[in-house]
Amino acid sequence: MIKFFRNNKGFTLVEILVVVIIVAILAAIAVPIYLRYVERARASEPQSALSSIRTAYRIHRQTYGSTDNYSIEDALQDSRLGRRTTRNWTFEVVGSPPTAYVATSTTEFPGGEGHQVIYDEINASFSGYGVDVYTEVEEDDF
Repeated sequence: MIKFFRNNKGFTLVEILVVVIIVAILAAIAVPIYLRYVERARASEPQSALSSIRTAYRIHRQTYGSTDNYSIEDALQDSRLGRRTTRNWTFEVVGSPPTAYVATSTTEFPGGEGHQVIYDEINASFSGYGVDVYTEVEEDDF
């Protein structure tokens, strides 16, 4: 029995290197996918907020026939967005009647400042951060 344990020398250096290389390849594939997933999740907050703002503008337009005297501050108050959302994002409406709604991240946003999520009323679609534009993955992100 003692002779059996003496012959067992463990893993060779080549075997350990192969395992390390396989783990590195898996990490190189998984980390960018995970970071994209996080960006899409973070972009859901402004998308929801922009939908609420759109609804507020739509209700005001149906009620009063125009959005000329309706400001973004009025829409934010009517849509009752949470404090966290208004800290993380600033909102802007383009045109009267609105043709686009824009959310821009602030310094409070965990993903960084200056990211934009845009809802285009004409195409009825979102674009920008986390939707079709992603942050480049760098080696420092690993």
